[in-house]
Amino acid sequence: MPLYALTLEYHGGPFVGWQRQANGLSVQQVLEEAAARLNGGILPAAVAAGRTDAGVHAEGQVAQVALAREIDPLRLREALDFHSRPHPVAVLRAALAPPGWNARFSAAARGYRYRILNRRARPALEEGRVWHVKAPLDAGAMHAAAQRLLGKHDFSAFRAAACQAKSPLRTLDRLDVARLGEEVVITAEARSFLHHQVRNLVGTLLEVGQGKRGVAWPRQVLDSRDRTRAGMTAPAEGLCFTFVRYPEEPGWA
Repeated sequence: MPLYALTLEYHGGPFVGWQRQANGLSVQQVLEEAAARLNGGILPAAVAAGRTDAGVHAEGQVAQVALAREIDPLRLREALDFHSRPHPVAVLRAALAPPGWNARFSAAARGYRYRILNRRARPALEEGRVWHVKAPLDAGAMHAAAQRLLGKHDFSAFRAAACQAKSPLRTLDRLDVARLGEEVVITAEARSFLHHQVRNLVGTLLEVGQGKRGVAWPRQVLDSRDRTRAGMTAPAEGLCFTFVRYPEEPGWA
């Protein structure tokens, strides 16, 4: 059965997350039901490069589906885009997957962006896409603290209690904090992340930006390996899954 690689964009607001669940609509369900329309009514199992939680958005999620027949990737992209309506899921690219390729296990890097709207007025146009924090934040201090977290570490202090990863060891390649007008934007890159790792890092760096903690504090939390010492888990709506990179990229259409 031909295996197809897909790049997806979605607004996480209406969904319980990527993975199928009994308590609501998931992105996986929308994609599989759209693909079933091209697969003789049979639901194909969709696999994603990373599971996103309820409310988390994506502009570069990568998934795979195997279909019973070969379809031109451009036609597949258009058909899936059509059949996923009216849900806020768009298929940006499609390709026949290279031999041995897997959306999840072949990934060499993943990226996330977290947006904080840092102003007194609440969001109107960006409601559901940002974390609204009224008090002024020192993005420079947040960035300085973030640089002390780069590299390979035991990230138990920033791991969700429900995380199913076998090991808390991860290599954080990038964690930048920058002010862009009224927004403070955190950019994170790694080969893989623990459950809630980015949101827990953001919640911890926020306390530095508010002046409640010093620049050295997040590294002290990391070294403690104690989740109770870290900051809050930042809200899901500010997080967006931005990209996945592979050693061998599919021939996207």
